Order: sequence, then C-alpha cells, then structure tokens
Amino acid sequence: MTRTKIIKLVDGEKGDIIKITALLLDGVMRRRLLDLGFVNGAFVEVAQKSPLGDPIAFRVSRTTIALRKEESGKIEGELIINGE
Repeated sequence: MTRTKIIKLVDGEKGDIIKITALLLDGVMRRRLLDLGFVNGAFVEVAQKSPLGDPIAFRVSRTTIALRKEESGKIEGELIINGE
C-alpha cells in the first residue's frame, strides 16, 4: 500500500503535479483562486519558481498563474508526480 504525500503548493518543485485537497483561505482571495481553477480535485503543475522562490508559477486549467508564497502556502494537495 502506498502512502500519499500531502504538501503545500509552496513546497512543490518545478515539474511536480499536485492534486488539490484543501484551500485554507477565506474571503476575496479564496473566491479569486476558486474562479481561477484552484478547486478541490484540480491538478496543478509547478511550472516555474523565481530565483528567490517568490512568486511561483503554476499551471491549472491550461492557464499559468503566479502566486505569492503567502497564497500558495495556504493550498494543500496530494503529490501525484514528483518532477525531480
């Protein structure tokens, strides 16, 4: 039996694919991310990290979206593919 690894999007490495399991945000930011496709069950690819790690580009729903560490640290998911 394999054990799933739950990580925050901010901890993902380039090429990782993460299936969203929790969006730990409230209010306007939560609504904005839901509208952009960051919903439970969505697959998100870590597309690119800036040299200092902020912001991070993610691919979701065939769109590339940059999020700050503050935002991506509040989204959890199951690591599906390790991009290493």
